[in-house]
Amino acid sequence: MRALLQTARASDAARGARSGQVQAVGRAIAILSAFDGREVFLPLAELARRTGMHKPTVLRLARTLAVSRFLVPREDGAWRLGPAAGWLGSRYQAQFDVDSAIEPILKQLCAETGESAAFYVHEGNLRSCLMRCDGPAALPDHVRSGEVLPLDRGAPGRVILAALGEPGDLYERIRRQGFHYARRERDSEAAAVAAAVRGAQGMVLGAISTAGPAARLTVARLRRLAPPTVAAARQLGIALGGMPATALRATWHP
Repeated sequence: MRALLQTARASDAARGARSGQVQAVGRAIAILSAFDGREVFLPLAELARRTGMHKPTVLRLARTLAVSRFLVPREDGAWRLGPAAGWLGSRYQAQFDVDSAIEPILKQLCAETGESAAFYVHEGNLRSCLMRCDGPAALPDHVRSGEVLPLDRGAPGRVILAALGEPGDLYERIRRQGFHYARRERDSEAAAVAAAVRGAQGMVLGAISTAGPAARLTVARLRRLAPPTVAAARQLGIALGGMPATALRATWHP
C-alpha cells in the first residue's frame, strides 16, 4: 500500500512540474502528508521512504517547515507535526459543520426503518449520544443527545469496542458480521442494532444505531434493521471524510 502511495506521490509531483506548480511546495506537502496518524515521530529515513525523496532533500525541507512550526525535531533526528499543523487543522474543523453531515443521514435511516436513529462518539470507556433522530413511536424515556453511557453496555458501545480491537469471542463475531444487536442489555425496555462508523484510514469515529422498544424490536426485526444501519454507518463515514475522532469528541464533555 505504501508503495502505491509513493508511486502516486511521484506521479503527482511529475504532473505538478508539468503544470507549472512550485515543486518545493509540493514536496513540503508530501512530507506533511507522510504522517498518517499511526505514529507521532518519524525518522528521517522513513520520511524519505514514504515521500520518495532523498534524505538531504527531506532534511532541508523539514528544517524549513520547522521554522514555521509545521514540524518539530527530536534530539535523535526524528520529526513530528508541529503546532502550526494543528492550528491549520483546527481552522478546517471550525468551518466543518458536523451537524449538517450527520443529521440528514440519521433522518434518512429513521424514515427508512420507522425507528429512532442515533450517532455515538467514544472517549475512554464512555460513549455519548452526539445526535439523535426520534422515530414515530420512540420510548418516552430514551437516550438524549449529550447523554453519557458506559462503552461496554448496549449495541453501540459493543460495536465501537469491536472496531477498536477488543478481544473476545463476542467481539470477534461482531467484527465478522459488521454489526451487533442487543435487547434489554443496558435498558430493560430498549433494543438496538448498531454498526461502527469509520473515517479516513479506518479511524473509528463512533457508531450509528437503530433503536426502539424491546417489545417491538424482536431478534428477527433487529436482523432486518441491520443492513440499513450498516449502510448508514458507511455513508456517514464518507460524509465525515478526513475529520479526526478528536474533532467529534470536542463537541461533548464526559
